[in-house]
Parts: sequence; C-alpha cells; structure tokens
Amino acid sequence: MQQEISDQIFSSFLTRGFCSSSTTTTTTSSFYPSIIEEDTISQDKALAALRNHKEAERKRRARINSHLSMLRNLLPCNSKTDKATLLAKVVQRVKELKQQTLELSNESLPSETDEFSVLNFDNGRTIFKVLFCCEDRPDLMQDLVETLKSLKMKTLYADMSTIGGRTRNVLIVAADKEHHGDDSHLL
Repeated sequence: MQQEISDQIFSSFLTRGFCSSSTTTTTTSSFYPSIIEEDTISQDKALAALRNHKEAERKRRARINSHLSMLRNLLPCNSKTDKATLLAKVVQRVKELKQQTLELSNESLPSETDEFSVLNFDNGRTIFKVLFCCEDRPDLMQDLVETLKSLKMKTLYADMSTIGGRTRNVLIVAADKEHHGDDSHLL
C-alpha cells in the first residue's frame, strides 16, 4: 500500500514537472500529444528503474546482513553486537591468525642453517637436540636411521617437514655413556 502511494506521488511529480497548475499540463497536452506519450513512457521507465534500484539495494542489504550473521556465528560474540564492534573483532582475529601463521611458518620451514645443542647431561646419558635442513631425497630416512644406529643413539623425538624440495629435521637423541665412554668427543 505504501509502495503504491509512493509510486503515485512520484508519477504525479513526473507528470506535472515543476509546474504547479494542472491547466498548463492540459494545455500542453492538447498541443503536443506525442510529447505526452513520450512523457508517459519515460515516467514508466523511471518508475521501473526506481523499483529495480530499491530491489537491488534490498538484496545488497540482505547479503551484507547474511555475512555479518555468519561472522557473528564464527566469533565468540553476542548476536546483538553492533556491526562496527563485530568488524573490529573480525579485524583483531585476522591479525591474531596472521601472527600465529607467521610463528608456525618460522618454526617449521626448512632453512639454510643447522643447529646442534646438548639438552641434558645426566649421570649415564646425554640428550642432544639436532636440527638440520637439507635437500629432500628418497633415501634420507634410511641414511638417517643407519647413522643413528652406527652411533648407537636412541631417537626420543623426530619431526620432519618438507617444503619445496627441502627438508627440515628435528631430532632429539640420547647417547648412553656405556656405549660412548667419554662424551666429550660427541660435542
């Protein structure tokens, strides 16, 4: 009902233009009948364009509200949270996730450097942490196992990451004093 009234007001505005008297329109219509027909067609086009614009805006708002609703479900927030607060929370969460990604990538990506450290030196056992990076190859695991066996070391922890043809290996191994005697040659 309100849409029809709005369309009627718009239509009457287009019909009358900026003239306030209806006699001018009547007089104009008797002298220029083809102009009146063109006015009617242009009014219909204007009304159709107005309706299309309103419908497009309604759909756009519905899409935005749908996405905001999905964001509310993804984040721990109240369903009554206003849009600005919700977007601020989303920005903060994205920053946190980017930081976590950066930290994880720094920990697991192969590099050019190797590290070797002694974690613990007990009465009968030395525990080493070895981090090394090398080109990935099919027989790498076999060579690694054979090397550790030849050194009579026990693997306590192993982590391998392969990206772009490079492998990052983190090993925590233990050496018993009885198998190695003086541990100073291992350092």
